[in-house]
Amino acid sequence: MTAQHQPAAGLLPNIKELTRQQLAEVMANLGEPRFRAAQLHRWLYGMQAQEFEAMSSISMTLRNELASTWAIRSASVVQADSEQSAVVACGRTPTSKFLIRLPDGEQVESVLIPSEDRMTACISPQVGCPLHCSFCATGHMGFRRNLFAFEMTDQVYALDKEAQKMYGRGLTNIVFMGMGEPLLNLDSVIEAIGTMTEKNYGFSIGEKRISISTVGLVPGIRRIAESGLRTKLAVSLHSADQLKRAHLMPVAEEYPLDELGKAIAAYNEKTGEPVTLVYMLLQGINDTSEDARKLARYAKRLLCKINLIDYNAIVNFQFKPAYGDTKNAFVRQLLDAGLHVTVRKSQGAAINAACGQLATLSGNDGSNPQ
Repeated sequence: MTAQHQPAAGLLPNIKELTRQQLAEVMANLGEPRFRAAQLHRWLYGMQAQEFEAMSSISMTLRNELASTWAIRSASVVQADSEQSAVVACGRTPTSKFLIRLPDGEQVESVLIPSEDRMTACISPQVGCPLHCSFCATGHMGFRRNLFAFEMTDQVYALDKEAQKMYGRGLTNIVFMGMGEPLLNLDSVIEAIGTMTEKNYGFSIGEKRISISTVGLVPGIRRIAESGLRTKLAVSLHSADQLKRAHLMPVAEEYPLDELGKAIAAYNEKTGEPVTLVYMLLQGINDTSEDARKLARYAKRLLCKINLIDYNAIVNFQFKPAYGDTKNAFVRQLLDAGLHVTVRKSQGAAINAACGQLATLSGNDGSNPQ
């Protein structure tokens, strides 16, 4: 447990902050057999137990010992917003945004995106973001902290329950694409994925139905390639011109396009899987024929598909989306180059739940337990 998450005075530490390995160490220190840690993990996540007393397959003696040393505290939904009224006319299933309170009082946003054949949860790996992309509201709220693995799984569990209530069906897909940069919290992301994909738990999903999005952190991409994960990878590109990309995304100065391309190619070779290049069309900035030509040249070196998305307006941000003939010409140029292109419809913009719009208004005010 990191120093910044020491519990408030008088409170027991939260056992859900421990990784599987740390749970095993706790059980070993208590003289318990190795399988006991797996039992405890199943109760915490497969059964989502909120008290040790409920763990009936564990001896009463051990339950009492755990309860005297540890607490169980979870993340929870505190507010929900739906774009219901904004999409009735077009017949689209509404996107919903949820404000999630973490055990220490910090808050993140998660998004539920329903469609005809999918139910996708967009979850956050960080409170805020340290990367300061110029078009993103999360980056402008600053960075508070990384999430623990359980705080990500709790988001998934909460949105799965909401989906069941609202639509009668649970989650089919998960994207690490909410607030923050997943590859800056990769240990916890991998830990969370291990729990989400655990077979025979109350909630379980296949790795291939999970996507991890990154602004292009090369070391993290290389690590994922070597990890054995079978998740999907999306890279926010937004320009194939180095100067433009660095202006939009300061991280591009540290990891320039050439280095990023080599990391993606290594990922392709190691996994045999394509990468999705996410490209937000910004009027007058990255939407010209020359921009399309550079994107096509960059993408043709890689095993990839291109996902074109609209810019979603944010107050005080001096950007506009590219629409109409400009957008159509851009798409046509990429298709003519033989590239696989998807034009994604923006969802959730009416409730500030679309890409780049997530940001909480306040953090921990000191009134909540840690």
